[in-house]
Amino acid sequence: MHMSAIRVLPDLLINQIAAGEVVDRPASALKELLENSLDAGAGEISVQLERGGTKLLKVLDNGSGIAKDELALALARHATSKISTVDDLERVASLGFRGEALASIAAVSKLTLASRKTGERNAWKIESSGGVMRPIEPAALSHGTSVEAHELYFNTPARRKFLKSEATELAHCEDVLKRAALSRPDVSFSLQHNRHVQWRLAAQDLSDRIRAVLGDDFAASSITIDEHTGGLRLRGMAGLPAYSRGARDAQYFYVNRRFVRDKLVAHALREAYHDILHHERHAAFVLFLEIDPSAVDVNVHPTKIEVRFRDAHAVHQFVYHALNKALSAPVLEHSAARLVQFNPFAAHHRAAQTEIHLGVSQPAAFYETLTANLSPPQSLETVGDARQEIPPLGFALGQLQGIYILAQNDRGLVIVDMHAAHERIMYEKMKNALDAGTPAMQALLIPATFNADKQDVATAEENAALLRELGFELACVGPNVIAVRAVPTMLKDADAAELSRAVLKDIREIGASRVLTERRDELLGTLACHSAVRAHRALGLGEMNALLREMEATERAGHCNHGRPTWFQITVEELDRMFMRGK
Repeated sequence: MHMSAIRVLPDLLINQIAAGEVVDRPASALKELLENSLDAGAGEISVQLERGGTKLLKVLDNGSGIAKDELALALARHATSKISTVDDLERVASLGFRGEALASIAAVSKLTLASRKTGERNAWKIESSGGVMRPIEPAALSHGTSVEAHELYFNTPARRKFLKSEATELAHCEDVLKRAALSRPDVSFSLQHNRHVQWRLAAQDLSDRIRAVLGDDFAASSITIDEHTGGLRLRGMAGLPAYSRGARDAQYFYVNRRFVRDKLVAHALREAYHDILHHERHAAFVLFLEIDPSAVDVNVHPTKIEVRFRDAHAVHQFVYHALNKALSAPVLEHSAARLVQFNPFAAHHRAAQTEIHLGVSQPAAFYETLTANLSPPQSLETVGDARQEIPPLGFALGQLQGIYILAQNDRGLVIVDMHAAHERIMYEKMKNALDAGTPAMQALLIPATFNADKQDVATAEENAALLRELGFELACVGPNVIAVRAVPTMLKDADAAELSRAVLKDIREIGASRVLTERRDELLGTLACHSAVRAHRALGLGEMNALLREMEATERAGHCNHGRPTWFQITVEELDRMFMRGK
């Protein structure tokens, strides 16, 4: 292969190569321009797009502006007002600092940059076509800076043909605007597309901005976080599992107000949600990490979306523990996000209901362990005026269709999914028991036997020690028959054969080496589901109250380990509105 001589690339080609890294689509160009506006101290930013930003991308701000004699320099590569020394680079506080954005956009568009520096009498503009600049001229602009990029990628057809549909490019631009708007609620933003207003956000406080961008459902199903220690602070809002998503479209994480996608942080967040979110669902959150700028390197990626922490382990642990603490808070601390807006006339409401059974049975053996040391009052009336003694989830009134527990607390009505709630309780109990060593075993007076296939028999024989570590004793008593001789004491009331079948299946599929390590919680989830009280089982009031007290004492009891909510509160005020009392 013949190699041509090495030569210096022309400036235009250098700029176009840089543009490919920095502004690979209209949304990337918009991100860079929004960062410039915010760095310039803008309090108002308006964006105008045409054809998803490919025909026109315009950003107008009321920031400090650019002086006339610096306009041409602003379009030059590696020209910036934000850093000047290596020390500055190590403590970058601005969003932009490379000095590449405007030059890169100018290299692949027909660009007009107009600005009026604060304190100057006149505004000036410079035009560029594919990086070729024209002389500076007077402009009509009352304040701030205006950047107009027409015909993006007109001179790089290879880049242009990789763009998606107009709707797709607009969606990417909207996401960039939302990221910027969440980072700076004190700034007003507007977005027009093809002369139609898409977004208009007034300056507001953070909680209102989050509600405006992510919607009322997120705000109603999330908790507020503000934790700080050792120079680190994490604040914002995190969605409860009831608001989980099928994609990562509602995950906003910022480091010193810079939106980032960091693998270390992502892992910490996943771990915090691990016990309360189904593995196929994704959490929703808007979180801001504040850290000394010298402790984080933002000069890692051309688009500045990745960062590197000097003490990665400390950051990981802080983010994980701060979020885990908030999500594991006592059951009623999340109640503000659990109030259900109940409409009995909604289209999905079942008009024809079967008979509501509020009768109760005698306490079953299943709940002996729960009720052994508990003698709770049967209703609110029994506690007289001692309102402060009413526990968070109140006292049981009865059962609904063998699925839900209805309870009364000082706020109104509490509805509990008894299977989901008990599943969480059992899951946490088993996790604690395993952490403390091998769980206590309960020998069965009459071993439970079941027919098993050859794989189950082989799994039981090969993993006898592992099964004992989990609290099970299984024996093969025939070519295709397994006998269950002992189970964990806390699971003694579950169907021993079905429980053992499920454990063998998990060991086979997950692998014996991983069952008690990184996949342990999946196995515990299986056990919890099989051992939890089944739907349509009649419970006595004592059993129901025992379950409510266990919920209050259990971490993460607001959701089962699949991410489903375990209870909802309907306040008296909401019931009054439903029945039009006071109207």
